[in-house]
Amino acid sequence: MRQVQQKDTLTVKPEAPPLLWRHRHILDLDDFTLEEIELVLRTSDAMKEVLSRAIKKVPTLRGKTIASLFYEPSTRTRSSFELAAKSLSADVVNLSAGASSIVKGECLVDTLSALEALGADIVIMRHPMSGAPYIAARYLKASLVNAGDGWHAHPTQALLDLYTIREHKGSLKGLKMTIIGDIKHSRVARSNIWGLTTMGAKVTLCCPFTLLPAGLNHRQDQFPKVTIEADIEHALDGADIVMALRLQRERQPSGLLPSIREYVRLYQLTESRLAKAKPDVIVLHPGPVNEDIEIASSVARGPRSVINEQVTNGVAVRMALLYLLAGSRQL
Repeated sequence: MRQVQQKDTLTVKPEAPPLLWRHRHILDLDDFTLEEIELVLRTSDAMKEVLSRAIKKVPTLRGKTIASLFYEPSTRTRSSFELAAKSLSADVVNLSAGASSIVKGECLVDTLSALEALGADIVIMRHPMSGAPYIAARYLKASLVNAGDGWHAHPTQALLDLYTIREHKGSLKGLKMTIIGDIKHSRVARSNIWGLTTMGAKVTLCCPFTLLPAGLNHRQDQFPKVTIEADIEHALDGADIVMALRLQRERQPSGLLPSIREYVRLYQLTESRLAKAKPDVIVLHPGPVNEDIEIASSVARGPRSVINEQVTNGVAVRMALLYLLAGSRQL
C-alpha cells in the first residue's frame, strides 16, 4: 500500500481496485475473503503510522458521526473505538444501556432509529444476545459494526489479533494457532477461527469437552475444520501462536466444570507447558485477563506475551475499518 502524507493528512491508495471492499456492515468474518482481510491489515499499517506521530489525528472523517451503543460493559473495545473515531476527526456519541431510554423499555430498533435521527453515519454495537447485530443491520441505513454479540462473534477483535500475529510472523499461512479455554462461550474464538482459517492458518482448540460448542465436529459446512485436543501439552506441541481465553463464569450454567481449581490444574497456560510450543511462540489474550487462572502471571507478563500490543493495535485496526466503511458509503 502506498501512502501520501502531509502534516495532518492521510491518503490511502489501495493496490487493489476500489471494488475490493464491498462491506456496508461488519457483522463477522465468515463473509470476508482473504483479499478483504489483507486490505484491512494493509490499511491498518497506514493508521498505525498516524498513531506514531506527535499529533495523532487526521481529518479523514471530519463532520461524520460515530455512535457507540453498548448493552454490556466494556473497557478495551469501547475505548479503542472512541480513540479510533477521534483520531479520524469524527464526532463521537457514546450510549450506555444503563444510562439511556433502554432502561425504560425502549426496543433496539427504536434506539437505532433515534441514533440515525441524530445523524449517526456508523453505529458500533455490543449486545448480549447472539444475532442482535444482524437484526439491527436490517433496519439501519447507517453502517453497523458488531463489537461483540453474545457467544457469537467479535470480528474487530479477531482482525486486531490477525494484525498482531502478522506483525510478528509475516504470513499466517501454515502457522499453527492453539486456542485454550472457554471456546463454548467465546465470540472471540469463533471470529478468530473464521479469520485464521481464511488466512491459511491451522487451528487447534483445547479445553474440556463441556466447553466446546455443541456438534463442532459435525458442522463443517457451517464452520471451518479445526483440530480438537483435550490434552493441553499435545495441543501446544509445535504451536506458533497460543491464545488463552478467559473463563466466562458470568455466561456459564453450573456443572460445566468440577471446579476452578481443577480447571487451573489441567488447562492453565504455564511456562512449563508453553515450552512445548515453538521457541518463537507468541501469546495472545483478548482480555480481560484473569491472571493465574487461565494463564500464569509469568506468561501473561513474560517476553512471549503480546497482550499489550493487541490493545495498541486495536486502535489502528478499528481506524482502518471506520475508514473503509466510510469509503463504502461515500461519506
